[in-house]
Amino acid sequence: MSEGAKKKTDPKKTDNVRQFTVSEDDNGVRLDRWFKRNLPQVGFGMVSRWARTGQLRVDGKRAKPEDRLTPGQILRVPPGGTDARRGSKPRRPLTKEEIAQARDMVIMETKSAIVLNKPPGLATQGGTKTTKHVDGLLDAFVEGETEEELENAIRPRLVHRLDKDTSGVLLVARTPGSAATFSRRFSGRTAKKIYWALVVGVPDVPEGTIDAPLAKQPGTGGEKMHVDMENGQSAKTRYRVVEKVGKSAAWLELQPLTGRTHQLRVHCEAIGHPIVGDGKYGGSEAFLTGAISRKMHLHARRLIIDGAEAGKIDVVAELPEHFANTMDQLGFDMSLGMAEPMRDDPPERSRSEKKQAARQHAKQYRKSRKGERRTRTKGPPAKGTSKKVGATSRRAAPKGRRK
Repeated sequence: MSEGAKKKTDPKKTDNVRQFTVSEDDNGVRLDRWFKRNLPQVGFGMVSRWARTGQLRVDGKRAKPEDRLTPGQILRVPPGGTDARRGSKPRRPLTKEEIAQARDMVIMETKSAIVLNKPPGLATQGGTKTTKHVDGLLDAFVEGETEEELENAIRPRLVHRLDKDTSGVLLVARTPGSAATFSRRFSGRTAKKIYWALVVGVPDVPEGTIDAPLAKQPGTGGEKMHVDMENGQSAKTRYRVVEKVGKSAAWLELQPLTGRTHQLRVHCEAIGHPIVGDGKYGGSEAFLTGAISRKMHLHARRLIIDGAEAGKIDVVAELPEHFANTMDQLGFDMSLGMAEPMRDDPPERSRSEKKQAARQHAKQYRKSRKGERRTRTKGPPAKGTSKKVGATSRRAAPKGRRK
């Protein structure tokens, strides 16, 4: 049994009655959601039936599907309900080669995460005509010895994606709780993702922010994105030129501040410097002459993210063979790419925040004027006195609430 649901035996019960201790990962989760996470083969209808008949109990008391769970509680699950749900597909056993491939991708493991170095050409998830992908290899990390244990174990899950032809750091969560934690890190933009890219040509500005809204390109079935200043979703990318080769190519460090589909690829093309090998967006201009590989040169080099447990994950993925060979052929100094992540642009303040700042400024201004003489006088100041700012006329204070 995995971390998400620790099994506890009870000699007073029959062998068919199961008891589970609610883990930290399931803190605050609804009871019906707990079943979906930990015993997915038990359908919602069965959970509701058990609750109505009093067979489903938490710490010995009758429970409802909508009840929230607390770590340490004992969940009693009656016998039955373990048949596969209608329409569900059994897991396909992985071959020895597939298990070895999954294990070879691992660059770090913690209690909450498995960090992979995804090779180029391997899709993150399945789709139409895509049967080989990272998601399909995650059964290699499922813990269990018997067929029943493997079937009931919690499967690691993806929390973000990389394009098929993009290589590099890919984070996989071990449990539903850690998946939720990591997802919040990514959606809250506290996770730092640093990419390396080789682009055609050299940007005129060596460091800056690309601010170009993106939308699906009409007529492509959603397969391509393009810059749409009127209707696109906000998309920002920080970049800096690490090193260049004359005017023909440049090594960029990219840090996405938003997470749009194909964002880095579209942004590089939008500034006139497509990523080498990205024919989808750069066309024929995205390829260099000579022995330079025609594969895409975009790599998720580094990920910095707070872990679900104490500590921080800060991991670097080595370049794939074709990218490393190109860097060597062009004579780039690899040590130049280990700089600290670029700082995000400060978020734009909302209207209410701007008003609050204006009121605070006015308050501080009035406080600094407190005690200052504001009497009106005519003519020069009396002999032996010094002229003070504001002595000849009362100055209007900035607009704001007056005391």
